[in-house]
Amino acid sequence: MIKRLNASRRALTGALIVALPVLVQAQTAAPSAPPSQPATREAQALPSLAPLVESVKGAVVNVDVQSKASGFGQGENPFMDRFFGGEEGGRGQRREQIRQGSGSGFIIDAKGLVLTNNHVVEGAVAIRVRLDDGRSFDAEIVGTDPLTDVALIRLKGKVENLQTVKLGDSDALRVGDWVVAIGNPFGLASSVSSGILSARARDIHSGPYDDFLQTDAAINPGNSGGPLFNLKGEVVGINTAIVGGGTGIGFAVPSNLVKALMPQLEKDGAVTRAWLGIGIQDLTQDLAKALRLPVNEGAIVSQVNEGSPAGKGGMKADDVIVAIDGQKVGSGGQLTRTVALKKPGTTSTVDVFRDGKRQALKVQLGTRPDREGVSSRQRRGGEETEQSSKARVGVSLSNVDPRIVERTGLRSDQGALVTDVLPGSPAERADLQPGMVVVEVDRKPVRNAEELAKIIRQAPAGSTLLLRVEVPGNGRFLRALQVP
Repeated sequence: MIKRLNASRRALTGALIVALPVLVQAQTAAPSAPPSQPATREAQALPSLAPLVESVKGAVVNVDVQSKASGFGQGENPFMDRFFGGEEGGRGQRREQIRQGSGSGFIIDAKGLVLTNNHVVEGAVAIRVRLDDGRSFDAEIVGTDPLTDVALIRLKGKVENLQTVKLGDSDALRVGDWVVAIGNPFGLASSVSSGILSARARDIHSGPYDDFLQTDAAINPGNSGGPLFNLKGEVVGINTAIVGGGTGIGFAVPSNLVKALMPQLEKDGAVTRAWLGIGIQDLTQDLAKALRLPVNEGAIVSQVNEGSPAGKGGMKADDVIVAIDGQKVGSGGQLTRTVALKKPGTTSTVDVFRDGKRQALKVQLGTRPDREGVSSRQRRGGEETEQSSKARVGVSLSNVDPRIVERTGLRSDQGALVTDVLPGSPAERADLQPGMVVVEVDRKPVRNAEELAKIIRQAPAGSTLLLRVEVPGNGRFLRALQVP
């Protein structure tokens, strides 16, 4: 069982066993200290990690979080809403609870940007960050990505003289290389442990993009979000999870993945991923032999979703993907991670084997549907989107749910769904109606509600936006939205 590592403040209330020294009186006093044994001299010659720790520990922080949880009895039961009225029913009355937890993090920018785990700050109503020098700051969430368990937060107030660390190259790590973990296990601030990189590319079945580093450096509850350093003092991973009952088995998010996500987290607060729209499985040696292929590694296309980017690009079931944009694909998981880091809307070259022959397909990548409901859980910018578009033109928007696409037969899973239109508003005068999906503005694609809200917010007063809307079951039409 894999366990996340944020720790409760009561974690140290258990008994501590203290070993008392036993003093033994020497029978005879030695006239002088004996000469050092060869083994002792060799041990003294081993390099110390102290200079490394002293150079980086000032950038490692403790993250104390108060988070809100509401539920029925012992846990939340959303199905009870239908029968007991949600927040007003007798048996189904909701109770709000404030939970306290702690984790770790590290400062990567002198302006006060801190990296940590998403599960450390998820649902936070208050975040307090304590520095190694004794200072503490309130903090706010800048961006989160639950699918990789990465979060970016920012210190509030006047921040100065902050020590920072930088992200290193996790791909340069070799199994057996030394690593150092610093964090806040069980509330014990600035605890240091060391070990080696035990394995790479671990899939611990926590999400679709698992690619964890495994280490035997001591990692415990409260280490979540803390840095894993190489011997250069660079962060090569964010400590994230441990195996329940395991000793010396911890996992960290690779720094190169974090670097790829950082620009979107800082700019947009969330991560938008590219998507092919296919089902895949790993190519094995037996399957390669049965398919008469000259390769043993790749991803077999088990199905192609109707109307998907892959389908539009000519991909077929039983194609075997071996490369994308010149990058080798060794497995289905590797393909998923590679595609996810690309920008939606870009055109990629996908090399496939079909009927034993290699060919290249041009595929315009789409935007991955939010199957896990991440956007609704994050709700970052959601209220701002709702308020900005509704206040200016009288329209409420949301992202397109894949279930709506399947149920209504929409041609695309991208766009902004109109959920409400105020009477007498510019949106009503433009004949916008709930259920329509805005797919283009001024002949440019719209990927989601946040994109359309931003366009509306930035449109000059008196301008007219040309919208292309899709009406489920009736096709696409143009609408002219005048911006007051």
